[in-house]
Amino acid sequence: MYIHQLHHWPTFTWDSEKLIPILTDVRFRQGKLLGKMDSLGFDLQSEAVLQTLTNDVVKSSEIEGEILDPDQVRSSIARRLGMDVAGLIPSDRNVDGVVEMMLDATQHYDKPLDDERLFGWHASLFPTERSGMYRIAVGGWRKNTKDDPMQVVSGGMGRERVHFQAPDSDQIPKEIHLFLDWFNNNFDSDPIIKAGIAHLWFVTIHPFEDGNGRISRAITDLQLSRADSSPQRFYSMSNQIRQERKQYYNILEKTQSGDLDITAWLNWFLECLKRAIDASDVILASVMRKTKLWTMPVSQTFNDRQRLMLNKLLDGFEGKLTSSKWAKIAKCSQDTAIRDIRDLIAKGILVKDEAGGRSTNYLLTI
Repeated sequence: MYIHQLHHWPTFTWDSEKLIPILTDVRFRQGKLLGKMDSLGFDLQSEAVLQTLTNDVVKSSEIEGEILDPDQVRSSIARRLGMDVAGLIPSDRNVDGVVEMMLDATQHYDKPLDDERLFGWHASLFPTERSGMYRIAVGGWRKNTKDDPMQVVSGGMGRERVHFQAPDSDQIPKEIHLFLDWFNNNFDSDPIIKAGIAHLWFVTIHPFEDGNGRISRAITDLQLSRADSSPQRFYSMSNQIRQERKQYYNILEKTQSGDLDITAWLNWFLECLKRAIDASDVILASVMRKTKLWTMPVSQTFNDRQRLMLNKLLDGFEGKLTSSKWAKIAKCSQDTAIRDIRDLIAKGILVKDEAGGRSTNYLLTI
């Protein structure tokens, strides 16, 4: 029996006394972060928001196994927010769709959530109406028969394991009506608690054929924007969930197969949110490094390839930077890559990695 089959569903309960300490800690860290960001200039705030939203979009899709190009995501967000950012590149329709959903959730957090808005988000996720080999019906709820229930399954043929079975599709209109009525009205507890409940409740209804996880995280971001009373995002819950994906699915499965006391789920949600807020220090450090670099007089002498690669390093380049990687990413010859790198070494921007290895690696000095 799953949680949505219980007699008192969806009357959730939780132990407030157990949650108050972690909720208080989260609120303290949240206030400290927002205060820190308020002390920055507009340009630094905008860059922090851009990096946070880029992480949010990329990591939310990555949780579902879909890999998006971070540069395309960044460019799509910057264009839609009217940011004057150098080095923007064209973005694919599927990237633009995910970005549109996330920006609608966070930038218009004060608007009511209704079924038409959810249909719009779903259509944005699947602009070609396809997911892998299967055609996805957009603009409406899933329609599966009782003989073909919506299940979350892992494993191959003959070794399948059912982690969760969603409500029958004929129940979805009623279930969604209850959810939206609750979500759009006042809530007696802290709005962050509401974000945790909303995430669990929506993903349990599982109203679409595909995309339920990403939409549930967009709803979470919408509610967290309401909790912050701001469209500016300086921390990414999706990024943290991606890092803790195994624990996320474990607590979700346990909660969906348990009773209506969701204290354990909310405790995990708050702890994850706390770690997401703490991780914002990494983004802030990156923003400060970027500001330091691009305000240096020598930065005016960089060519487009150098600007591209330096931005990638500042955004968190995965692995070690070599001349061959430079040539591949910057789409230039190996000789040109080496000249670019030597020029930056001479200007004090890069240094050789003394750790050595089979290939020579390079590091930022700032």
